[in-house]
Amino acid sequence: MNDPLAVIAEMPGVPEAVAEARKAVDRLYGHRVLRRKSPEVSARSALRGARASAALDGADIPLEAVPETVDPVVQGSLRVSAELGRLGATWRTAPRQVLARLHTLAAAGYGDDLGRPRSSVTAPDPLGLGAAPGPEETVARVDGLVGLLTRPTTAPALVLAAVVHAELAVLRPFGSADGVVARAAERLTLVEHGLDPKSLVAVEVGHLELGTAYPQGLRAYLSGTPDGVATWVRHCANAVVLGAREATAICEAMQRG
Repeated sequence: MNDPLAVIAEMPGVPEAVAEARKAVDRLYGHRVLRRKSPEVSARSALRGARASAALDGADIPLEAVPETVDPVVQGSLRVSAELGRLGATWRTAPRQVLARLHTLAAAGYGDDLGRPRSSVTAPDPLGLGAAPGPEETVARVDGLVGLLTRPTTAPALVLAAVVHAELAVLRPFGSADGVVARAAERLTLVEHGLDPKSLVAVEVGHLELGTAYPQGLRAYLSGTPDGVATWVRHCANAVVLGAREATAICEAMQRG
């Protein structure tokens, strides 16, 4: 199969969900505030995204308390968020290097073997997904993921981002902070592959707002069936819609002053 992502892009309900997400992002990008304050909106979106990503890993801190917290998961998520803008070009050519960097940032202070694939046959399971694949299978699947990221595809950026997120979340390739890394990789893919080039969409907030649909979607993806994979991609499209809504709210608040 020369372009497996293109097959996923045509699964039931996926084209419609992707189109709806595209419309939501386009509406966001038309907001008048972005003519002058796009970087500030991106910064506020990044902060909300980092908080949401940490919350999905069990560190649910109020937004106003995030800058002062010493929680290592929140701090790791903030470090990752701050670094994403500098990793874009490398993500397209050397994604494995970027993943190692993301893990080093995310797990500093509580993870082991920072930036290195786990050697243990077990990995933490904060989302209740079941046992992770063993180290050898994980390395092989990460190799496959790197291939998807570095070769051309006709599939929309959202489909690629959804697969990147799911693979990293279910493989848990590092054995710590894998959720934060997976969600950062999704956001980076949306940015670098053209759906959200200014990194305005707080997609992590969307995943958090969707509640139990987040782990349920990953379990559906794990089934490997067309319906299960499509369920996950549709979930990611919904998260983008909600993330665009969050960014629009930021714009509206800034407009009101």
